[in-house]
Amino acid sequence: MDATVIRETINLWEKQPDKAKGSPTVMARTEGSHAIVEAGPFTWRADLPAALGGKNEAPSPTAFLLGALAGCAVVFIRDTLAPQLGVRIESVSAIAKCKTDSRGLLGLEGSIADLQEIEVSIEIESSDSEENVQGLYQTWRERCPVYLALTKATTVKTMMSVKRES
Repeated sequence: MDATVIRETINLWEKQPDKAKGSPTVMARTEGSHAIVEAGPFTWRADLPAALGGKNEAPSPTAFLLGALAGCAVVFIRDTLAPQLGVRIESVSAIAKCKTDSRGLLGLEGSIADLQEIEVSIEIESSDSEENVQGLYQTWRERCPVYLALTKATTVKTMMSVKRES
């Protein structure tokens, strides 16, 4: 929540835009009944409910997607946008949810696997004016990469290879 750091970053990236560009990569692999997910030095597990063949011992991929949306809301608003826009923030919380029909994952007729009605509810505690907080929220809607990826048509290139045991 340091406006000085944000200003320094803006100055650097205006002069050297390539320093702002990246290619985040996340790798997942199976281990037992879990997926082990790795991003740089961070590792976490994902699992599926027992009804879908998992053991329900870790959050589902859907929970991680919703967590990415809610998490981006709270930290991006608090740590980046509030200092940049000069809005005083005491706290930020978010709840992300959606509707699912797990029958779609099993290919049952009359159902779809898509997540439906994704929504995020953000609560911002601030002593600033309603207008300033609304501006902060609008800026989040314009800049949050997770929100934008979910709301704009984004091409996802897929590839698959088969590795044969020797």
